[in-house]
Amino acid sequence: MTLLELSLWLAIGFISYQFWRIRGISESTNTYLKQYCDKHQLQLLSVARAKTRLSFKFKKPDWNSVFMFEFSSNGEDRYSGEVELVGSRVIRTEVPPHRV
Repeated sequence: MTLLELSLWLAIGFISYQFWRIRGISESTNTYLKQYCDKHQLQLLSVARAKTRLSFKFKKPDWNSVFMFEFSSNGEDRYSGEVELVGSRVIRTEVPPHRV
């Protein structure tokens, strides 16, 4: 095995790890939003990642992700909210004023 092959395998391994890391962040965000909506008596309609980028918040490199989600408070109206994470840590959750 040459140095080039070793470097290639390490790069493939690193990219695969980052793919699964971002996938894990998406799954934990979905779980968080389900719990958030249950706690506030909202119906979660959809979740989508708006952007993901590398960030150096909290003095270490990690993924800064922003997710958009749609929810309903009465089953008829649809509202959009936003949640921001660094790694798996929720930084902020913004929900617009909605009918109760």
